[in-house]
Amino acid sequence: MKQNQQNPVVMNPTYRLLAIVSGCIFAVIVLFMTCCTVVDSGEVGIKFHKWSASEQDYGGVEGTCKGWVFYNPITTNVFTYPTFTQRKQYETFSVNAKDASLFEMDPTIAYRINPDKACDIFVKYRVGVKELEEGYIRTCIYEAYRTCANQYTSDSLMSNRANFERDVRSRLEKSLMAEGFLVEEFTSKITPPHSLLSMIDAKNTAIQSALKAENEVKEAEANAKIAVAKAEGAAKAMKIKADAEAYYNRTIAASLSPMIVQEDMIEKWDGKMPLIVGGNGMMLDVSKVIGK
Repeated sequence: MKQNQQNPVVMNPTYRLLAIVSGCIFAVIVLFMTCCTVVDSGEVGIKFHKWSASEQDYGGVEGTCKGWVFYNPITTNVFTYPTFTQRKQYETFSVNAKDASLFEMDPTIAYRINPDKACDIFVKYRVGVKELEEGYIRTCIYEAYRTCANQYTSDSLMSNRANFERDVRSRLEKSLMAEGFLVEEFTSKITPPHSLLSMIDAKNTAIQSALKAENEVKEAEANAKIAVAKAEGAAKAMKIKADAEAYYNRTIAASLSPMIVQEDMIEKWDGKMPLIVGGNGMMLDVSKVIGK
């Protein structure tokens, strides 16, 4: 009885080499994906140990890094912070002025993380940017508003809004810069309480009414002055005209009086020679005397 014998299949050395190379490549890819990361130019990387037995290894941080970073994923990790400007618009803050009036603030902040203090920020807070915005940065903004608003009464705050915002920003910059945050911009919309708004509207209405009345008085005075000026001008014109006519009449009268008298005598003469009364009452006929 014959037994079937199977000869073992011998792998071709070429295939064996390709399998080994493929396995090595796969292992390198896996290792590369788990043991390497890239920190781009707009970020700062912080390489730290997940745990450390050394008390001098503050927070387990080795330092900052950029570019291709290789690390042991079992004991080490890399955390990144963006170093470009971040912008955050917050919900409304409510703070009290010195006289207990409630104001509403709507702040918007633009900031960036100081790369030189990125390690300190990570060691102290160990959270990302979004958590920092809703935590520490938000608390700093509210504290700056609260502290500065207590220095102003309602009227003075509304009259000195620019100074108030400058004080808030100065205090905010001081607190944030100490922790490694650089404030690029800070703006806020200030909304006073409704009662103060009503008072402001009433005050503005009164001022506008007073200005309107003052303008009307000035306009009336100006119109009166114009009327007086026109009347004085007309009176002067009439006087000048009357004086001219009187002068004309006097001049004409002075030159024509003898002729007018003579003409009047001629018109009234009846053609008879006048009679002359003598000293003894005797009347003489001039025509007869002339005829003789």
